[in-house]
Amino acid sequence: MPETRKLLITADDFGIGPETSRGILDLAARRVLTSTVLLVTSPYAAEAVGLWRRAGGRPELGWHPCLTLDRPILSPDRVPTLVDNEGQFHPLGTFLKRLLRGKLVRNEIEAEFRAQLRRFIELVGYPPSNVNAHHHVHIFGPIGDALRTVLADLNPKPHIRRVVEPWRTLARIPGARVKRYALSVFGRRAGHRQTAAGFPPTDWVLGVTDPPYVKNPQFFQRWLKAAPGQTVELTCHPGYLDATLDGRDGSLLDGQLHRRQRELELLRDPGFLTAVEDAGFQLVTASELFDRNPVRSRLAG
Repeated sequence: MPETRKLLITADDFGIGPETSRGILDLAARRVLTSTVLLVTSPYAAEAVGLWRRAGGRPELGWHPCLTLDRPILSPDRVPTLVDNEGQFHPLGTFLKRLLRGKLVRNEIEAEFRAQLRRFIELVGYPPSNVNAHHHVHIFGPIGDALRTVLADLNPKPHIRRVVEPWRTLARIPGARVKRYALSVFGRRAGHRQTAAGFPPTDWVLGVTDPPYVKNPQFFQRWLKAAPGQTVELTCHPGYLDATLDGRDGSLLDGQLHRRQRELELLRDPGFLTAVEDAGFQLVTASELFDRNPVRSRLAG
């Protein structure tokens, strides 16, 4: 008999807005998701954690470090290269331009990540077992270096998303191929550094795309059928239509908000879990995948 493959299904952006969080918790109650990651910088983060507790602490809650949405945990004067004149994080496009021009200070990034991790532990009660940065920015050198430095204090070390897609899915599955290829190039380098530093990896990540492509009713099934590997993370962004995101993380005009609603519908379809089983996958949390117990995890020292 072939060995059962392991699938970690992570819903990004928990806490970004009330309806997004509600959608994630509804999917977790159906046992579709195994993990979600919390945006502690969001003004809705504490409310979302309260709802998560009332839902029985399901799914497993990880951390979604952020440098491109809302405001930092630290005061803006402590991280001046990361914020605009209003004290807000720069949006992704501006952030990447400043990164390429060398205008971001590594010590500020590390200090902000430490503050966000402390906030996560304050809200949740223990360190995360699953970590990935908003907009995947941890694949870029100074961002990933700072994040690994901060997480090195955790014992045991958490899973950091390895943003590397298999060539097979790049070839077979349409949608945002240039973006997916670029993410995999940078993600492969970052993944090597993560593994060398002792952070447990999955083989591949699936699910990166742009809004038009989730209209396909077989969107998730196609990824699962094409995916090689024994340990795989499927990233998704489900949620109910959330007006609090308009102008913060996409808009009602660019398709990003409606994409979340569509992904929720696709994941809620009974055919999704059938496709998981047909592809030979067993659903696992990050703690189960890497034999981590988040409650026993503690800050070293």
